[in-house]
Amino acid sequence: MKLPFEWQIGWRYTRAGKKSSGNGFISFIALVSMSGIALGVAALIVVLSVMNGFQRDVRDRMLSVLAHVEIFSPTGSMPDWQKTLNEAMRNPQVVAGAPYVDAQALLTRQDSVNGVSLRGVDPSLEGHVSDLAKETTVGSLSDLKPGEFGIVLGSQLAANLAVTVGDKVTLVAPEGSVTPAGMLPRLKQFTVVGVFESGHYEFDSSLAMIHIADAEALFRLPAPTGVRLRLHDMQKAPEVSHQLARSLSGDLYIRDWTKQNETWFSAVQIEKRMMFIILTLIIAVAAFNLVSSLVMTVTDKQPDIAILRTLGAQQRSIMKIFFVQGVTIGFIGTAIGVALGSALAASIPTVVPIIEHALGVQFLPPSIYFINELPSDLELGDVTRIGLMAFVLSALATLYPSWRGSRVRPAEALRYE
Repeated sequence: MKLPFEWQIGWRYTRAGKKSSGNGFISFIALVSMSGIALGVAALIVVLSVMNGFQRDVRDRMLSVLAHVEIFSPTGSMPDWQKTLNEAMRNPQVVAGAPYVDAQALLTRQDSVNGVSLRGVDPSLEGHVSDLAKETTVGSLSDLKPGEFGIVLGSQLAANLAVTVGDKVTLVAPEGSVTPAGMLPRLKQFTVVGVFESGHYEFDSSLAMIHIADAEALFRLPAPTGVRLRLHDMQKAPEVSHQLARSLSGDLYIRDWTKQNETWFSAVQIEKRMMFIILTLIIAVAAFNLVSSLVMTVTDKQPDIAILRTLGAQQRSIMKIFFVQGVTIGFIGTAIGVALGSALAASIPTVVPIIEHALGVQFLPPSIYFINELPSDLELGDVTRIGLMAFVLSALATLYPSWRGSRVRPAEALRYE
């Protein structure tokens, strides 16, 4: 199929090198513009993929410990928790539920003291609402027996206390006991029966679990604090929370996982938007380079434009020639950037550990960050949006040079030729 002459000339200008164009500097500027677009697109894809991966991994690790929805009583205990659980299970999104006791305490061993978030669980039901049973690396959650006062610790918490399975730790409850000598803290010795590792530093360093019956006895509660639920689709947790608020009987509080970590997720979303805007400026700078490249091309090709106009070419045909040239440069740069960025984003989990090992550094220390490895989650929607944005910016950058080329007057351009 024979293409219009505007397309043929535009592509010829795009492919022109130093020998054919007579001006290698213009070709160099065009190559720099194409490279700038490619690097900007690749950088934006890699950064957004890393942020997506970071958000996904932190969310998944949080939800391996947290429930999708928590229902609890403002009084601190829920005597009719079975009734509440049965009502909640009528919602088609609810998969399973389990009672729990939530409290704060201190764990001590010799000279080590750590504040912990203490959770009383039912070992037979906990595996239905969280993944802690699967993440227990030493011992088992089923080793928690009522009345035996066993405890399961996070891996970092166990390391801080220098304990392993079989060791004793002392739990100090904040609620004291009134004695003739005054208010004394309530102490109880526990035996470590398991250690779990969720991969989330905050939970691994501060969460401890005991049997729900032991928790009720220790904190003198008549019933569990509330009920934890797991859903078919965790993304529908806010919607399910609103539905449960209307369907459940009694004075209850309902909290989903998005509310428990709302500040963190909001901060990540804001950071992602800001990084998108900042890195888009790289592509915008490359688009400005494309403007300068095309303006120089128009200046260099004025005799050619004059000859074409003399032969009868319309102004819109001249505009189309330089528009085709600019769009081709933008398209090639965008395509290279998408391919390069996608390849880099997909290889980050493999390449980064090699770099860390070679340099002897750790980019994400677990004591500072939520996770200890650099993740990546390449999303098709992000790649498509970035590619379209880069291509549109490139196309817009060609409008002024193309218009300027169409305004060249043949007589003036050929006066000194």
